Amino acid sequence: MLDLTPKEVAERKALRINPCKTCQPVGAMYCALGVHKCMPHSHGSQGCCSYHRTVLSRHFKEPAIASSSSFTEGASVFGGRSNINTSVKNVFDLYDPDIMAVHTTCLSETIGDDLTSYIMDMDLPEGKYVVHTNTPSYVGSHINGFYNMMMGFMSYLTKKTGTSNGKAAIFPGWVNPGDTRELKRIAELMKVPYIMFPDHSGVMDAPMTGKYEYYPKGGTTIPEIEALGDCDHVFGLGDIISVEPVEFMEKKYKVPGTLLPMPVGVAATDAFIMALREFSKTEIPYALEEERGQLVDLLLDCTQYSYQKKAAIFGDPDIIIGMTALALEMGMIPKYVITGTPKEEFTRKVKAMLEAYGVEDCIVKANADLFELHQWIKNEPVDVLIGSSYGKQIAKAEDIPFVRAGFPVLDRYGGPLMPTVGYRGAIRYVEKIINALMDRIDRDSADEDFDVVM
Repeated sequence: MLDLTPKEVAERKALRINPCKTCQPVGAMYCALGVHKCMPHSHGSQGCCSYHRTVLSRHFKEPAIASSSSFTEGASVFGGRSNINTSVKNVFDLYDPDIMAVHTTCLSETIGDDLTSYIMDMDLPEGKYVVHTNTPSYVGSHINGFYNMMMGFMSYLTKKTGTSNGKAAIFPGWVNPGDTRELKRIAELMKVPYIMFPDHSGVMDAPMTGKYEYYPKGGTTIPEIEALGDCDHVFGLGDIISVEPVEFMEKKYKVPGTLLPMPVGVAATDAFIMALREFSKTEIPYALEEERGQLVDLLLDCTQYSYQKKAAIFGDPDIIIGMTALALEMGMIPKYVITGTPKEEFTRKVKAMLEAYGVEDCIVKANADLFELHQWIKNEPVDVLIGSSYGKQIAKAEDIPFVRAGFPVLDRYGGPLMPTVGYRGAIRYVEKIINALMDRIDRDSADEDFDVVM
């Protein structure tokens, strides 16, 4: 299992081995699934759409619905206008969504299909909408596709009437439905009226009712997206994924924005709650103070097992920035921190955090891959590996405790229902990390040292 990965590291610029990301359309599709009664539509081949649906369904253990323009050789050469016209008509006739969210793929981007003009010429049913964004698969990552789709929705739908609705817009970034529910709970405790966009709760964690529904009850509604322009403030969570959407709201709709780190760990959650407090002018409720105190108490209780332990952390940039912050708060050393998304702001953010904690001799890299990470670990091992399911092969080959976090987690169940963000999410991950380290102690201890009390 990857035992033949060489220790000698060679610089590679034009090649990625075992990538630490997936392509833009996956992010666009996931974003669209967070809109109520929306059908994501892949303007390309059926194979592309099937892959994007598969990776989402395997992570969330829920059906990720989507339609496709079903490109063949003819459409790949002469363009996909007739394909999308036919598919849009068929989707509205057969599946009756309120809105279709079209994203491009490698094929349609390479031939240069002009989706703006295609959509303008469509004869849509009364009260139905089609929006689009460009998501070339050979540029960026699923993170880029996610925020591009967000801006696609806002470009088509969001309006500014000049009359404030008194609400805050919250852009949660790429998180699980359990995270969205936690963010909504915190906002409600802080008495903040909000519009969450996108909102995957109730969609990608829909309950079993005995009857399948294409469009569960959750998701941001079209009127809510339209009302974003009348919000008093926008809070973008994620230093990487929310930059463009927040700037878009500021420039086009003059809605002031605050960019915040993904609220993972003590300090980042504090920053989110204080920003909400500034907006709502309300006192922080005891329920949140209690959760914070429990998290701090847990950090103190287990510090003898986490202090100075080395970690390799990989995955999507904002979650990994958060996990790095949490590791530092646990007294750990994030030895290797990488993302596959090509955003150099990621490296600056992580290096600034490491410097603030006085942690040195760590490797931080964007646009990296797991082959490279494996080579570094072979040269200087770590105590724990934190990241998506694709790290399990490295963990097995190098015999390292492994904590699954981020996207995708394909080989475990229940994760999307649970929070990573907030004090509750941090408590959950401190437990997971500490237990992985302590399980290793138990596994490796001699019989005379194997104790029930640790």
